[in-house]
Amino acid sequence: MATPLTADQMVAALKKEGLSPVGVRDWKTHNRNHKGPFGPVHGVMIHHTVTGPDVAATVRLCYDGHSDLPGPLCHVVGGKDGKIYLVGNGRANHAGAGDPDVLTAVIAEAAVRPPDNEATTDGNRYFYGIEIKNMGDGKDPYPYAQYE
Repeated sequence: MATPLTADQMVAALKKEGLSPVGVRDWKTHNRNHKGPFGPVHGVMIHHTVTGPDVAATVRLCYDGHSDLPGPLCHVVGGKDGKIYLVGNGRANHAGAGDPDVLTAVIAEAAVRPPDNEATTDGNRYFYGIEIKNMGDGKDPYPYAQYE
């Protein structure tokens, strides 16, 4: 369990890992905190974006969201070239509802996860969200720079 990082702590942690994060617009205060608390943080939720080749459009989508789901849709967007874009700090719309037994297992770092048979726990509260630019179709490669 961890207290969420401040915006400055997030930048420092990413730089310590050798990254050069790019802040998008007012990312430091861009969040959904009015919908509920963010934290304590128990992990990271990583998705692929299923978006086309335009990284700027993907970053915009993750920052702004869409008509069904307002942004930010994550905290960090990872481009094909290894650049990372900071689009939110605080609560984001990236995890949705999950199973409380699964969250308990994640917190306990259990080797075996229980079945995900409920959707009653607010995942947006407990996880950082990272979107990695990729179609997720098994044909779109993840370049070495993204792994790094």
